Amino acid sequence: MDADRAQNQWLPPAAYEPARAPAPAPPPRRTGAKRFTTPIVVALLAALKWGKALLLLLPKAKVLTTSASMLVSVAAYALIWGWRFAVGFVALLFIHEMGHYIQLRREGVKPSGMLFIPFLGAAVGARSLGGSALAEARVGLAGPLLGSLATAALLPIASATDDDFWRALAFTGFFLNLFNLLPVVPLDGGRAMAAMAPWMWFVGFAAIVVLVLLWPNPILILIALLGGYESYRRWKRRKAGEDGNADYYRVRPAHRLLVAAVYVGLIVALAIGMDLTHVERTFEDA
Repeated sequence: MDADRAQNQWLPPAAYEPARAPAPAPPPRRTGAKRFTTPIVVALLAALKWGKALLLLLPKAKVLTTSASMLVSVAAYALIWGWRFAVGFVALLFIHEMGHYIQLRREGVKPSGMLFIPFLGAAVGARSLGGSALAEARVGLAGPLLGSLATAALLPIASATDDDFWRALAFTGFFLNLFNLLPVVPLDGGRAMAAMAPWMWFVGFAAIVVLVLLWPNPILILIALLGGYESYRRWKRRKAGEDGNADYYRVRPAHRLLVAAVYVGLIVALAIGMDLTHVERTFEDA
């Protein structure tokens, strides 16, 4: 026993420790291709996920843009006319533009949205106006037509309340739609002239120039610049027969007559509406 004990005293410490499990093998190293493709796949999956979410939000974004621009316009007009008149005026603008929007959809064109610009009005974006001069005329006249009907709906209210507020709002709505019928692009009257008599674009441009000289203001100046450029550009392309312009402006006489009847009828109705709703103002009223 003493000999065995003496022998064990000289054994190294490792002899008394239990046997350890072998260390695990290191994981295989990813190749260069896997190292770079994995993050790319993860990024693509994330982009696909968020891209779908953005696509779902796009229609809401258009609504938010329209609503925000409407609120900004109301605030801007309220500084001049007060909030009641501003709300009514922007509502009439909205109905006018909805006429264009609805007709664009009927022509098979998907509008991109509606935007309101203070003191310049509003506009519906679209890549096309229907593919023909007749479709363009229908789109152009749909705005004043629906806008005039909405404005005419204010007449019973003005008569029942005997309130000059409603008469003034109706007068402004009639004037807005009548002004848009000036026969110069990009106004609605210029759209109608595409199917009736494109040479009238230059008559409309001359009328705008006269208005600028008599009552110079930034809006008329902008319309004159846009109208002059657009009239010249479209007339030049039409005379040159470029890009199928001959087919674009080919309109049957019956359709041409119908567009003319709607155009002239709107002008007469709007002029009568302005006369009925005109409110005499004096310096004491101001």
